[in-house]
Amino acid sequence: MALLDKFEKYPLLFGPSPISKFDNLSKELGGKVKIYAKREDRNSGLAFAGNKLRKFEYIVPEIIAGDYTHIVSIGGIQSNQTLMTIATACHLGLKAVTVQENWVPIPEAEKATYDKVGNIEAARIMGGDVRLVPDGFDIGMRKSFDDALTELTEKGYKPYPVPAGCSEHKYGGLGFVGFADEVVQQEKELGIKFDKIVVCCVTGSTAAGIFVGFAQYGREKDVIAIDASGKPDNTFAQTLKIINNTSELIGLNKKFDTFNLDTRFGGPVYGIPNEGTIEAIKLLGRTEGTLTDPVYEGKSMAGLIGLIREGAIEEGSNVLYVHLGGNDNQYVLGSINAMGSSSRYEAVIIAEGSDGNPVPDFN
Repeated sequence: MALLDKFEKYPLLFGPSPISKFDNLSKELGGKVKIYAKREDRNSGLAFAGNKLRKFEYIVPEIIAGDYTHIVSIGGIQSNQTLMTIATACHLGLKAVTVQENWVPIPEAEKATYDKVGNIEAARIMGGDVRLVPDGFDIGMRKSFDDALTELTEKGYKPYPVPAGCSEHKYGGLGFVGFADEVVQQEKELGIKFDKIVVCCVTGSTAAGIFVGFAQYGREKDVIAIDASGKPDNTFAQTLKIINNTSELIGLNKKFDTFNLDTRFGGPVYGIPNEGTIEAIKLLGRTEGTLTDPVYEGKSMAGLIGLIREGAIEEGSNVLYVHLGGNDNQYVLGSINAMGSSSRYEAVIIAEGSDGNPVPDFN
């Protein structure tokens, strides 16, 4: 934690997010690995909570100090990032403008309601200036984002830019450096050590922060990131960039040339679940009563299940699954239930995604 002491922090979380045991899931998967979950989905009272708020804690002080009028961010139509941007702005007494691009190929059955329910409905309830843009998915900087900033500036406002996932922001990784410190303290309280930490990765700052945070303790190799972007080359490059920027920023003084990104579970494209995602969502729901979404956590949970089934996680290990949130994305659950279920969960590869990466199935 000493490495973060020089950075100002604005509290948005209840405190350390809780850790729960997934004993039933562990048993279902053979009982050889003990599964725990770090509940970022229950970390705050703002909107639906989740990992974005931990990032905003280190961004908000600059917003307040700069006397900004608006916070501007970008994401997909059902973005957690844009929703939590609006919630944070409301909490601070500011305005928010969010650019909502068409990042997900919308199933025919969802087209009539996709831009009217879920996160985007909550965003409108909170008074967000929501702007729908037809552009497709990409994790980098976007013209639509720049256009919104330019428009507000020309009208005499002072907008503060927060990129997708907070990830290209200079402070985007700091919150999850602190997350690692938090986990280390909780390990002491629980009397255990987590051998592996499994986390979803798309725009990169969450996984990057966790990686750098555990690198303080010489444990960066314990972190396994699960790609959910369907564009793993882009995700790898951006995450590695954030890792090194964050390492330099906090004064860790280490340069990294790689990290563990498992690319097998993110297909077929961003936002669309594969069969492994569906089965992982159902298995966790039915064993633990815990929900995961089909965009992020369903895919990272499929990754955890696949790693355990194939024996990639050593017998006797304690594994920490990082639940980042996204449970508010219930708009797709009708489609999930319509896709059927399986009673067996052994990962096999059944197809390739559009990027050539294998798509797993659990049946």
